[in-house]
Amino acid sequence: MHAEWGVLPAETAENIAAARRAGGRVVAVGTTSLRLLETATAETGEVRPFAGETRLFILPGYRFRAIDMLLTNFHLPRSTLLMLVAALAGRGRIKSAYAHAVARGYRFYSYGDACLIERPVPPP
Repeated sequence: MHAEWGVLPAETAENIAAARRAGGRVVAVGTTSLRLLETATAETGEVRPFAGETRLFILPGYRFRAIDMLLTNFHLPRSTLLMLVAALAGRGRIKSAYAHAVARGYRFYSYGDACLIERPVPPP
């Protein structure tokens, strides 16, 4: 998995914490944002300021700590980013979404169609 560099300022970390306290959800816009947010978030769920590279490789089975939803494009088959979205949504849901996209001629990759992926809520 390639490294990506980014910054999560203290003010942004606090805004995310405030949104969580108010019952809001966190939506990552793009996989880079998702990886940075997850890197900046402690096991306890505390989002901390961050500046640097993330090499986080998210695979199915990963326990998300920072985000609830992801806005992203349809990633190429057999890619590390497709594994990331399958980790978030579940492999079956992603396979169904991709079958729908292929059947209807959606565009893939960087200039393709977008999708909003919501993390499944675990049963009580």
